[in-house]
Amino acid sequence: MQKLFDKFNTLNILIVGDVMIDTYIWGHVDRISPEAPVPVVSTIKKESRLGGAANVALNVQSLGANPLICSVIGDDIEGNQFQQLLNAQNLSNQGIVQVKGRPTTVKTRVIGHHQQIVRIDSETDQAISPETTTLVFDRIKRIIENQTIHAIIFEDYDKGLITEELIKLTVGLAKKKHIITVVDPKKRNFLHYKGVTLFKPNLKELREGLKIDINPQQNHELEDAIDVLQKQLNAKMIMVTLSELGAYMSSKKGKKIVPAHVRDIADVSGAGDTVVASATLCLAAGLDEFSTVLIANLAGGLVCEYVGVVPIKRDQLLAEVKNLF
Repeated sequence: MQKLFDKFNTLNILIVGDVMIDTYIWGHVDRISPEAPVPVVSTIKKESRLGGAANVALNVQSLGANPLICSVIGDDIEGNQFQQLLNAQNLSNQGIVQVKGRPTTVKTRVIGHHQQIVRIDSETDQAISPETTTLVFDRIKRIIENQTIHAIIFEDYDKGLITEELIKLTVGLAKKKHIITVVDPKKRNFLHYKGVTLFKPNLKELREGLKIDINPQQNHELEDAIDVLQKQLNAKMIMVTLSELGAYMSSKKGKKIVPAHVRDIADVSGAGDTVVASATLCLAAGLDEFSTVLIANLAGGLVCEYVGVVPIKRDQLLAEVKNLF
């Protein structure tokens, strides 16, 4: 396993997806407001972190690989703050397009006594224009032409960056260049990701995307749903994360459920980002799909032990993986 993790250091991963700023207001609660039946949070500290597809990039970076992000942000104060956060993490902005009149997505979480009290979202989910799509794809092409890209991650949060046209263009280019494509989908584009390497929804996304109810404890229901999805997408592999029930992997080599590892769950925010980053690096490093789902599922569980959206710690994951293999 040490050799696998060492190979991560040689990988360049392109992340195409909706980026955002995760802002945290930490405080304590000792009274209820006289104005309304809500808690009053006395602020102790406030911090902003990279979120969304940028958190996937942080996970890729934390595991030792080189991430490159392609996305849109607003031509606003928050957009400039996002660029500063990128710079602070030594992440390139060569794939970032600033769009006039479009707000930069910011999710603000108010936390008191390690408990999230409220989340405030400032965003738009309007699809980018055809002109902006062309600009974004030009950045993708330039990045792929200028260096060896080992995998492309589509990190879709339904905030408007990823359109059907951008998917077609990018997947088409990836196939020509023999680049692995991995998808963390959302509802809007769920069935547009045709012919990708790995399609990784969670159970909620699978239900919404196929518009059917699925009881994951009835194996045949899950298998039938994935068979339906496979016929529509023709993906090489489909991995469905099932929270406390683990994860399910389906490929030409077979089907397998990997059980979850019991954890002290503090916060599930960002776990999906960690899973997709870990799975992508494992596949790009040449690991088989069933070992990949085992490691990715383990990584997702580890970050749930921390409050807030945090990237995986490479040394911690490696130590846990060595116990498994």
